[in-house]
Amino acid sequence: MLPDIYRETLARYWGFTSFRPMQEEIIESVISGTDVVGLLPTGGGKSLTYQLPPVAGEGLCLVITPLIALMKDQVTRLKTMNIKAMAIHSGMTREEVEISLDNCLYGDYRLLYVSPERLQTQLFRARLPRFNFTLVAVDEAHCISQWGYDFRPSYLHIAEIRDMMNEDVPFLALTATATPRVVEDIISRLRMKNPKVCRTSFRRPNITYIVREVEDKSTYVLRSLKKEQGSGIIYVSSRKRSKEVAETLVANNIKADFYHAGLPQEMRDRKQTSWSAGETRVIVATNAFGMGIDKADVRFVIHWDCPDSVEAYYQESGRAGRDGKPSFSVLLWSQDEKRKLADSVRIKFPPVDRIKDVYEAIGNFYQLAVGSGRNSVHDFDLWKFVSAFRFSVTETYNSLNFLQKEGYLEFTDEINNPSRVHFVVSRDDLYKFQVANEEYDRFIKLLLRTYSGMFSEFVPINEENLAARSGLAREAIYQYLLRLSSQGIIHFIPGKKSPLVIFTEERLDRSHLRISPEHYLKVKENYIERVARITDYAENKTRCRVAFLTAYFGEETGRCGLCDTCQERNELELSKYEFDMIIDKIKELLADKPLRPEELEEQTDLPREKSVKVIRWLLDHQKLVYDNNHRLTWKR
Repeated sequence: MLPDIYRETLARYWGFTSFRPMQEEIIESVISGTDVVGLLPTGGGKSLTYQLPPVAGEGLCLVITPLIALMKDQVTRLKTMNIKAMAIHSGMTREEVEISLDNCLYGDYRLLYVSPERLQTQLFRARLPRFNFTLVAVDEAHCISQWGYDFRPSYLHIAEIRDMMNEDVPFLALTATATPRVVEDIISRLRMKNPKVCRTSFRRPNITYIVREVEDKSTYVLRSLKKEQGSGIIYVSSRKRSKEVAETLVANNIKADFYHAGLPQEMRDRKQTSWSAGETRVIVATNAFGMGIDKADVRFVIHWDCPDSVEAYYQESGRAGRDGKPSFSVLLWSQDEKRKLADSVRIKFPPVDRIKDVYEAIGNFYQLAVGSGRNSVHDFDLWKFVSAFRFSVTETYNSLNFLQKEGYLEFTDEINNPSRVHFVVSRDDLYKFQVANEEYDRFIKLLLRTYSGMFSEFVPINEENLAARSGLAREAIYQYLLRLSSQGIIHFIPGKKSPLVIFTEERLDRSHLRISPEHYLKVKENYIERVARITDYAENKTRCRVAFLTAYFGEETGRCGLCDTCQERNELELSKYEFDMIIDKIKELLADKPLRPEELEEQTDLPREKSVKVIRWLLDHQKLVYDNNHRLTWKR
C-alpha cells in the first residue's frame, strides 16, 4: 500500500484521485528499491510512474530517453505544474549543459532528463557520483535490444552508470511494445536483479481492428469518413502523400490537415492544437505525429500505408479510443503494399561499401581528422550533404541509420531549439547597468516580466512574442539581444532548427571501419522477420486480429468477436469451440493425404452441414486449395 503522501501528491499536481492500471504497482515496487520492467500501452500513463516518486518522496529521478521532443515537452509541462525538471540533450552548448547539471546538483530539482548518448560524456560522468539519484527510469527500453524494432547502441552503455551510483538505486524500464524475447534482453542488459515485470494486457477491447484490401484508397476513405463520425488520424509513409491525402479530404468537405517532421515547429504545434481542439477533424500524418498526443476521443486510426513492423502498427493504432469508447483501427492493404514492404528491405539496407562511403564523406564534410571528433555534435543539412557528394537521399538516410545501429554515430531528426537567454551578471549589477543605460532599461524589464529563472539557467524565449508584447519589430528584438550579449550582460544563443550528427566515437579510417557481414546480415534478417509478421497480419483471413496482435507480444487471448475476421466467422453461426474443432480435424485429415470435398465432409465425424460451412469458408479464404486432381490440400 502506498503512503498517503503519494495519493495526495497525485491529486495536488496531476488532479487525479486514482491510478491507471499497473501505475500503483510499479510505483510501490520502485520506492521499495525493486527493479521493474513496465509494459504499458500507448497512452497508459508511463510517465507518471517515474514522475510521481521523486515529487512525493525525496531525491532526483534520472530519466533516459532518446526522444528529445518528448523530454522537452515533459519538462515544459512539469514546470507549469511547479515541479522543477531539467533536460540535457545533444542540441545544447557545453555551457548550457554545465549550468543545467550544476543546477540539478545544488537546486531542488526532481527530474533530470538525459538523452542516452549524453550519459557517455566526461562532462556528465564526472558529476554523476555526486547526484542524489533515487530512481533511474529508462524510457523506450526496447531500444536496448537488438531484437527490438528500434535498437540503439547508446542504450548498451546505460548499465555502466550502475557502477557510479549507489547500488540500491532501482531501475525502471518502460516500453509500450516488447515481445517476451525483448523483455529478457532488457533485464539482462540493464543488469536487473530479481526484477518485477508489470504488464497490462495488450488487448484493447474498445478498438475494432479491420484490414480492408482495396486498390482505390481515396474512395474507401471518403466513403468511410462520410459514414462514420468523430475525429481521427490517417497515417501515411511520406511527407508528399500527407499533403495530397489531406487536400483530397478538404476538397470533399472534410476538415483535414497534414503533418510531418519537415514543417516548422510553430506550424506543427498549431496543426496539432487545432486537431486536439476539434477544429480539424482528421490529421493526415507521417509517423512523426505521435509525441505528446493526449487527445482521448480519437474514434479511428487509418493506416493508408502499412508500417514495417507489428510494433509500429500496434503503437500507432493504440492512439485511438483512449477514452474507452468504441473506436476503429483500419489497415488498408493491397498487393502493391506487399510489394512495397518487400522492396523496403533492399532500400533500408544499402550495400556495405555505400555505408562506408557515407561515413567517410561525413568525416570530410565536417573536416574531422582521423582519430578526432569523439562526442562532437554537428548541425546536419541532409540536402546540402547529398548534393555535395552526389549521393541518393534514401541511401544516405538509411546508411546513417545503420551507422547509428553500429554505434559509430548518432543521427537525430530535426530538433527545434528555440533561442535561449541566461543573465551572466548579478541582479545588483544588472540594476546598475539599467540606470547607466536607459535605452536598454525597457527591454530588460520586458524580458524579466515575460520569463523567469534567467539568472540561474538558460531560458527558452520567443522573439515573436516579445515583439508582439513590446510593439517592436522582431529584428529590433534580435538586435537588443545581440547587443546585450556583446556587452556581457546576457549569454544569448539564437534559435535554430536542424538535425544533428553526433560522433559517439573518434573518426576512424575507412579501412578500420568494422561493419561485420554477420552483424549486417543479422540486423537485416531481424527486419525481414518483422516485415513478414506485419504481412502475415495483413493477409490473415482466418485468425482473430486481436488474438494475432496479443500473441505477438506473448499474451494469449480469445476471439474479440468484433474484427473483420471474427465477423465473417460469426456469420457461420458456429461457436468458437465448434469452428476450431472442425478446423483442427480438417488439418489432421489433410496432413496424411489430399481428399475430395465429399470425403473430407464424411471423415470429420461431425454434423455434415457444419463441416460444409467451415470447408467453404476455408476455400473462400484460400486456406484450402484444390490440387490437379481436384482434391483439397491445406495451403501452407
